[in-house]
Amino acid sequence: MGFELDVVVVGGCGHVGLPLALAFAERGLSAGIYDINPAAVAMVEAGDMPFDEPGAPEVLARALAAGRLEATTDPAIVSRAEHVVVVVGTPVDEHLNPDPQAVPSAVEALAPHLRAGQLLVLRSTVFPGVTALVERRVAELGAGVEVAFCPERIAEGKAFPELFELPQVVSARTPEAMGRARKLFEALTGETVEMAPEEAELAKLFTNTYRYLKFALANQLYMMANDFGLDYERIRAGLTHHYPRAADLPAAGFAAGPCLLKDTMQLAAFNNNNFVLGHAAMMVNEGLPLYVVDRLAHRYDLSAMTVGILGMAFKGESDDTRSSLAYKLKRILRFRAAGVVCADPYVRSDPNLVPEEEVLSRADLLVIGAPHRRYARLEVQKPVVDIWGVRGEGVRV
Repeated sequence: MGFELDVVVVGGCGHVGLPLALAFAERGLSAGIYDINPAAVAMVEAGDMPFDEPGAPEVLARALAAGRLEATTDPAIVSRAEHVVVVVGTPVDEHLNPDPQAVPSAVEALAPHLRAGQLLVLRSTVFPGVTALVERRVAELGAGVEVAFCPERIAEGKAFPELFELPQVVSARTPEAMGRARKLFEALTGETVEMAPEEAELAKLFTNTYRYLKFALANQLYMMANDFGLDYERIRAGLTHHYPRAADLPAAGFAAGPCLLKDTMQLAAFNNNNFVLGHAAMMVNEGLPLYVVDRLAHRYDLSAMTVGILGMAFKGESDDTRSSLAYKLKRILRFRAAGVVCADPYVRSDPNLVPEEEVLSRADLLVIGAPHRRYARLEVQKPVVDIWGVRGEGVRV
């Protein structure tokens, strides 16, 4: 018996799964979405995005109009698809320990709906060795399902066009599974990179860890320049000007989000917690909000001031607050300042945020918590602390 759908994405209403499902539909494949969040499923079915992603609303509208996309909370949809893409990743607990059983457990929950002839694709970051563990669990089920690991590589806010432009990493244990994975993702892009599963698992972790280390370096250099009374952003602009060997030096800012710290700690755990650079990067990046407040406390009497935080998302032009260090900054300031008020023009999930106008009127001091471009042209008569260099001027710490 054949399959009704080309692909179904498990966890398909999230930031990784939904753009992928939409991309497949845009390329002419029949795509299904299975997600346990009924509100998100209802929004997708109605043609609304559950989160901001540039270009996605138009792709969603085209997919629904063409009848190439359906979303449901019923796991039975899994049995209808030739390719089952699971975007459940390996979580890290409050003690920074990864849970390698999370992905295999999610796959086992799908067991009643798996069918012979399917290709099961793991898409999110996994702890090294999880692909092999899933292979063993699937083999024990006797379902006749092949397994591949094809990690996502997109940056949030750039899913379109990156899903169509970046080479796709594909890995599998057998030539048959590798060929099927390659063919599936060649529907999105003309270039694939083949690896062994363990190589691909480390490649994904290395990628996010490299970015986290780069941000830590920038933040450490920012602190050095700032402590010496100098402007890091002016120095960075000068040293990178027409100088390609320094072109990838980032601006300073809160290095946060759902992946970078988590994956760096996964890599540390994989190496028996012997990762000095990774742990040092964590101390720098996670310590930046503390550094900012400490420096402000030397300049201002915070106990007599209301501090306004502009931007609570973890990155600019995003509505995603997951692991945002702006919230860590808020917690510290609630202890040190007379009051804290926060606003973000994109975030809809936090009922405690107030309108930007209220923050501007109530606050004695403003701190940019997320580098939204709108803050570059903000005209206020109050001091603005801008560690990101969004404004190109203003009060620094």
